[in-house]
Amino acid sequence: MGNPEGRRSQLLRGVLDLCLLAVMGEGPAYGYEMTKRLRARGLSIVGEGSIYPLLGRLERDGLVETRRAASNGGPPRKYYSLSPNGERALEAGVSEWHATRDAVDGALGLVEAEVHP
Repeated sequence: MGNPEGRRSQLLRGVLDLCLLAVMGEGPAYGYEMTKRLRARGLSIVGEGSIYPLLGRLERDGLVETRRAASNGGPPRKYYSLSPNGERALEAGVSEWHATRDAVDGALGLVEAEVHP
């Protein structure tokens, strides 16, 4: 348990794609905008470098749709939005997350009861 930030990063790695789908559910966004949305929700350790490979995979898997739009003074931005399959994956992922969270909470509750009688 030496590095709490490293542990948090490892835990997040398994659900970051679900978090990306969730922030896309708020409306189309480009990569940096999604990073800001995630940070606003407390996921400050998420950087752009970690989301772009995931966005590419989500696109290849047909979970997101993309479009390019002009930006102010720079190259066009690539906007991502949920596809119908992405909406279904988000719904299923949230259910799976709740079940997993509840199971882990149950296990940690047992540990807490043993440590703090």
